[in-house]
Amino acid sequence: MSSPPAPTGRARVPAWIVWSLRVTATLHLVTVLGQAVIGGMFVTGKVDLLAHHNLNATVTTVLVGLQLIAAITLWRPGRGPLWPLWVSALQVVLVNAQVALGLERLVAMHIPLAMVIFGMAVSMTTWTWRGQRRGAAA
Repeated sequence: MSSPPAPTGRARVPAWIVWSLRVTATLHLVTVLGQAVIGGMFVTGKVDLLAHHNLNATVTTVLVGLQLIAAITLWRPGRGPLWPLWVSALQVVLVNAQVALGLERLVAMHIPLAMVIFGMAVSMTTWTWRGQRRGAAA
């Protein structure tokens, strides 16, 4: 009786782990886009939308935290790449800084940081749907 073949490469990441990162990254992106829409409407004069912007900031913060947990799970125990964990951790820091800047009404820094957060959210979400196919049990 022969032994099973030795693994030749990285093991496939379980589908539930891949999907947890896809879902959290996508929902995070949707709330970031929502922040841009609500914030844009707020600065054009609909000041009653500030409460919605604040509430959506809370949801965005929770979702990026869940994305970080999913990225940790992708790495360990999923045996996936480490870099999504670091990117997600940076996103957590930036989103929390964004909330602080917003609460302090430092719009000159709040709006440019929003663009960085949006770009990172788009990149992460795109990767989860396209780049994650290799080596994952989709």
